[in-house]
Amino acid sequence: MHGHRPRTPEADRSRRWFMNKALLAGGVAAVATMTGCSNVSPDSASTSSSSSAAPSGMPSGAPGGMGPGASEVKYADFKGLTTDGTIVDDLYSIHSTDVSTDGIVKAAQAFLDGLSKTQQKATLFDIQADEWLAWSNVDGYEREGVRMGDLTEKQQGLGYALLGKALSADGLTQTRNIMKLNAFLGDYNGGGKETLTEGHYYFTVMGTPSTTKPWGFQYEGHHVAINYFVLGDQVVMTPTFMGSEPTSATYQGEKIVTFKKETTAGLAMLRTLTEAQQAEAISSTAEKSGADMKAGAGADNLELAYEGLKCAELTSAQRQKLLDLVGVYVGYMNSGHAQVRLAEVEDHLDETYFYWIGETKDSSAFYYRVHSPVVLIEYDAQSPLAYGNKDSGGGMGGPNGTPTQQHIHTVIRTPNGGDYGVDLLKLHLENDH
Repeated sequence: MHGHRPRTPEADRSRRWFMNKALLAGGVAAVATMTGCSNVSPDSASTSSSSSAAPSGMPSGAPGGMGPGASEVKYADFKGLTTDGTIVDDLYSIHSTDVSTDGIVKAAQAFLDGLSKTQQKATLFDIQADEWLAWSNVDGYEREGVRMGDLTEKQQGLGYALLGKALSADGLTQTRNIMKLNAFLGDYNGGGKETLTEGHYYFTVMGTPSTTKPWGFQYEGHHVAINYFVLGDQVVMTPTFMGSEPTSATYQGEKIVTFKKETTAGLAMLRTLTEAQQAEAISSTAEKSGADMKAGAGADNLELAYEGLKCAELTSAQRQKLLDLVGVYVGYMNSGHAQVRLAEVEDHLDETYFYWIGETKDSSAFYYRVHSPVVLIEYDAQSPLAYGNKDSGGGMGGPNGTPTQQHIHTVIRTPNGGDYGVDLLKLHLENDH
């Protein structure tokens, strides 16, 4: 990192766009033929050639977020999620949170210092790089940065140490469990792909880790994408996508269960509502499809109107259930910053909407959304693509299949220009430079 100038990815972007567009289109066809997947060791495969290979039979980003090729928004053109294309102003400000980011900065610097110069060059990007927006939840998507499976054990440890400082204990466990279940899926489908492993996840770092200047990092791969922006002691950890197929399994003797909290907290929120409130919250026209997520990868400038129950009239107990639900997603951040974020959401609780599609039993496959000027959360139980119906010809179904709690996608965003810390960075550049 010493003396190295972070690069911009624009020179490579056109090539990547065409490759990824072909990859994603091929992924849909691959579902029909159910190509195999691999249980290759995360440390055994090379990164550059393998990451651009045709995907496995599980294009998990389709639909509702195939990746940046779907919209190809550049950083300079980023507006962010809005209800009607108009940004609500004055939602965010540069201020002290009194929650230190020193540990995150030191961990990021240690991670970079542990890389070779070649690895550093592959990892470092400008703070306003288009690479921020170039994330996808598809397993075979071509990614930049350094691949965890290609790092030494010591380098991997430094990477996990960075995640450990940036995330809460629950956040790190969730991320690791998603990675393990990705490898389980590769084993389950019987070989042929190195993308379905614990190692096929990538780090990129934007800017230079600092306690005063803006910087950030991205960690992403199949079913997980964490975007982490830091300015002083302020943190923005959106968009963060987390998902899994399956959501529970035994991997290498360990029983893993994911998204139980997201599922039960959503049901708890719904069940605290009166019958009349539920009638407002639950869609009377939309039926649960195999994929209902709106704000996944490639949806950075999405226009999404408010729907469902406006939460201004909730009782104090109902408001707490809503905050408990939001807290599950926000709680994957480092705990101090999670509290700051939750307070921001609470300040806009009267402007928050709760929306539901589908049935409401414990075992139901449903979709819900929490949406306000400062937060969007989506939970989507999707149809199986690669797991669950193996004896009857595979679990495929895509958007037309029957959804199940064994394939869940979630995302949290900061609407009105807050994602990737864009609004804070603009304020920083306007006021300090």
